[in-house]
Amino acid sequence: MKKRDKIIYWIATVWLSLGMLSTGIVQLLQLEENIQSMELLGYPMYLLSILGVWKILGVITILIPKVPLFKEWAYAGFFFVMTGAIISHIAIGDETVTLFGPTLLLALTVTSWYFRPANRKLTKQ
Repeated sequence: MKKRDKIIYWIATVWLSLGMLSTGIVQLLQLEENIQSMELLGYPMYLLSILGVWKILGVITILIPKVPLFKEWAYAGFFFVMTGAIISHIAIGDETVTLFGPTLLLALTVTSWYFRPANRKLTKQ
């Protein structure tokens, strides 16, 4: 792996981890702003707890060594959650500014996944 690719991977992964961890914690705390957003989107409040727990577990999974299959699942989960958030905001006609966070996290997810080192990928058997 080239040094440049390793640097890109770690920058994207650290920022992705910070973003997912912070939003996961905020969702677990169920702050008023998050509750209002979920009500506006039409989702049940318990979804905040589910998303918060899964985001935190996903961050742990992509940061720890080994477990490449779980890493693939974590990246897929992040991809689905962020595309779901983008589509949900577009569907209700939310302001464009609300798309910035999920779009940034989606870009970081794809970048981190693409540039991950060989020892963090599934190997063909």
